[in-house]
Amino acid sequence: MDKKFDLNRLNVKAFAREGLSLQGQLGLAQFARLAELALSPVESSLQDSGAPTHVSWALQGELVLVSDGDSQIWMHLKAEVDLPMQCQRCMGPVKLSVKTDASFRFVSDEATAEAEDDESEEDLLVLTPELNVLELIEDELIMSAPLVPMHEKCPNLVPMSAVDEAFEEALEARPNPFAALAQLKNKPN
Repeated sequence: MDKKFDLNRLNVKAFAREGLSLQGQLGLAQFARLAELALSPVESSLQDSGAPTHVSWALQGELVLVSDGDSQIWMHLKAEVDLPMQCQRCMGPVKLSVKTDASFRFVSDEATAEAEDDESEEDLLVLTPELNVLELIEDELIMSAPLVPMHEKCPNLVPMSAVDEAFEEALEARPNPFAALAQLKNKPN
């Protein structure tokens, strides 16, 4: 019998205790904050025949025994999306692969998470009765997105000069204020 899970309210403790895994694909529209980083379909010429962008994800729960006979609740998350963004070098559209591969250990309270955070390599989350997995996936992908999206090599030549010929001509045509001062200095009183 297949169990149905609500990704907005996942019981992490039961999920980990049974060592379950989930995977799937959801449209980018399901992740409003992540979608804000993307170019709109109108702006992006990279959309393949108008096909929507999808977020692929996989989730694995695990109960890990520790030396004192106790167990820790772990969850492993992998997610990826090809996000259409704007290149900050050429200002053209660029599709970047944004991926995350994170492990989370759940602790009983915020004080424990804060105390153990500096010494642990994994991310620590406070165990709650229900976890919104969709928000977790979105948060991790946002943190993995590049701050300055760019092509490896821009398809269009990017002008690297800041010279404006009209400005240079206007600058040369303008009289030199020091020349006028020099003329005043040479006039007899």
